[in-house]
Amino acid sequence: MVKRFIKYYKPHLKLFIFDMICAFFVSAIDLIFPIITRKTLNEYIPNEALKTIIIIGCSLFALYGFRFLLNYFIGYYGHVMGIRIETDMRRDLFHKYQKLDYQFFDDKKTGDLLSNVTTHLHDVSEMSHHAPEDIFISGIMLIGSFVYLLLTCNIYLTLIVFVFLGMLVTYSITRRRKMLGAFRKARNAQSELNARVESSISGIRLTKAFNNEDYEDKKFKEINDEYKQARSGVFKEIGLFGSGNDFFLNLTNLALLVFGGLFVIKGWNVTYVDLTVYFLYINFLIKPISRITSSMEQIQQGFSGIEKFYVIMDTEEKIVNNDGVKKEEFIGDVSFNNVSFSYFHDENKYVLSNFTLDIPHGKKVAIVGETGVGKTTISKLIPRFYDVDNGEILVDGINVKDYNLDNLRDAIGHVEQDVFIFYGTIKDNILYGKPDASIDEVINAAKKAQIHDFIMSLENGYNTITGERGIKLSGGQKQRIAIARLILKNPKILILDEATSSLDNITEILVQKSFDDLAIGKTTIVIAHRLSTIQNSDEIIVIGKDGIIERGTHEQLVNNNGYYAKLYTSTIII
Repeated sequence: MVKRFIKYYKPHLKLFIFDMICAFFVSAIDLIFPIITRKTLNEYIPNEALKTIIIIGCSLFALYGFRFLLNYFIGYYGHVMGIRIETDMRRDLFHKYQKLDYQFFDDKKTGDLLSNVTTHLHDVSEMSHHAPEDIFISGIMLIGSFVYLLLTCNIYLTLIVFVFLGMLVTYSITRRRKMLGAFRKARNAQSELNARVESSISGIRLTKAFNNEDYEDKKFKEINDEYKQARSGVFKEIGLFGSGNDFFLNLTNLALLVFGGLFVIKGWNVTYVDLTVYFLYINFLIKPISRITSSMEQIQQGFSGIEKFYVIMDTEEKIVNNDGVKKEEFIGDVSFNNVSFSYFHDENKYVLSNFTLDIPHGKKVAIVGETGVGKTTISKLIPRFYDVDNGEILVDGINVKDYNLDNLRDAIGHVEQDVFIFYGTIKDNILYGKPDASIDEVINAAKKAQIHDFIMSLENGYNTITGERGIKLSGGQKQRIAIARLILKNPKILILDEATSSLDNITEILVQKSFDDLAIGKTTIVIAHRLSTIQNSDEIIVIGKDGIIERGTHEQLVNNNGYYAKLYTSTIII
C-alpha cells in the first residue's frame, strides 16, 4: 500500500526533494551546535580566545537565521506539496466514483463515500509531508550524532546510550501497530456517524412529517456513542504511545547520567565537557522524536485514510467502459434474448427470467404490469446500468456489452419518475442533457417541455437556484425540467419511466405532444402506470411475474378482454 501511495509524490518530486534538502540542513545545523560547544568548552574558553568566541557566536547567529528560513520553507512548501497530493488523490477517487456501477452505490452510504473524499484525504495530506520530514530529520539526527559520538567520544558510553534509544524505537514500532488498529475502528465509526447525519438531514422533512424527532435522536445517540467508544480506544493507544516514549526518553537521560557519571569518576576517557555534549545531543534527538510522537495520531489517521482510499480504488468495476463498438448513427432496434437478472445475483430472486422481447426501431412500445415484475429493471438494463446474469440485450443487433459505454449511453435518453435535480440554476440542470448547448436551445427545450412560462415568471428566470435536490420546485416542475433535459439531448432511443406521472392532466397532454414530436423516427419505450398515457403506442406489452402475458395495440388488448382490459375498464392504477 505504501509503495502504491509513493507514486503520488512523483508529479511533485522537485518540491519533495526541496523539502527534504531543507530538512537535511535543519538537521545539520542542529548537529553542529554540540560540536562547536564541545570545542568552545575544551579550547576557546580555557585559552581565553574571545575573538574566536565572538566569530563563532556571529556564525551561529547567521546559521540560526538561515534555519529560520529553512523551517519556513518546510512549513509552507511541505503543506503545498501535501495539498497537491490530496488534490491528485481526490481527483482519482472522484473519477473512480464516476466509473463505478449502480450496484456499488446501492450498497454504500452517501455520508461514508463523502468522508472518503474530504476528511480522510485531508488526513492523508497532513501525513504525506509531516511524516517524511519528521522521520528524515530524526534519522539524520540519530545517525549523525551516533557516528560523531562513536568516533570522537567514548565508544562504550555511546553504545549504552543508543541501546536505550533502540528500546524507545522498538516500543514505538510495537505500539504503532496497535494504534493503527484503533484508528481503523475510529475511522469506520466516523464514516457511520457521517452517514447517519447525512441521511437524517436529507430526510428531515419526512422526520418532521411523522413527528419522529425523538426516534432520530435515539438512532443518532447509538452511533454517536459508538464513535465515542472508538475514539476513546484511540486516545488510550495514544496515551500508551506517548507516555511510553516519554518513559524511555527519561530512561535514556537517566542512563546517561548514571553511566556518564561513572565513566567520568573512573576516568574512562569521558570528561565533563564530553558528558555535556552527550546531554546536548540527547536533547536534540528528543525534539524530532517528540515531534513524531505528537504527530503519531496524525500519521495513523493518514494511514487509515490511505487504506480507505485503496479499498475504493481496488473495487472492481463490474460495468467496464471498453474500447468497443462506436457508431456514428444508431438505428434503434432493441432486443432482449432470454434475459435473466437479479439484483442479488441469485437465480431464486430473478426479477426477469428468460425474458425475450424485440422492439423495432422507430416504434413506440409501452410496458405495463404490476409493481415488482421488472418494468423499471428493463429500462436500466438497456443502457447497462446493470449487466444481465444470463442472456443478452442487443441494440442494432450488437450486444450492449460490446459497445463503447459512452457511445451507447449517448444514444439513449432516460427519464425516471424519481427525478434528480442538482443544486444550481434551472439553466444548468437543463444543460445537463447537452452541456455545450446555446441558451436558445435551452429555451426551445423548455418550451417543448411546457416549463418556459413558469421559469420566466421567476425573478431570476433561468438563473434561479433550484435548492438542494430541487427542493424549491414542485414534483411536476422537476419532471418537466428533466423532460427538457431529455429533449435537449435528443437521443435515438427514449426510455420514459413514469416520465409524466407528476403532471396535471392538461400539462401532461401538452408534454405528451412534445414527446410525440421528439419520438418521430426514434425508438421509444414507455413504462407507465397511467394507461391514458400509452393508448397511442404502437404496441403495449403487459408483463406478469412469469414474463409477457399480453401484447398488442390498445384497441386489440381492450377487445381481448384480458388482464389489460380489466385494468383499463376498472381504472385501476397499477
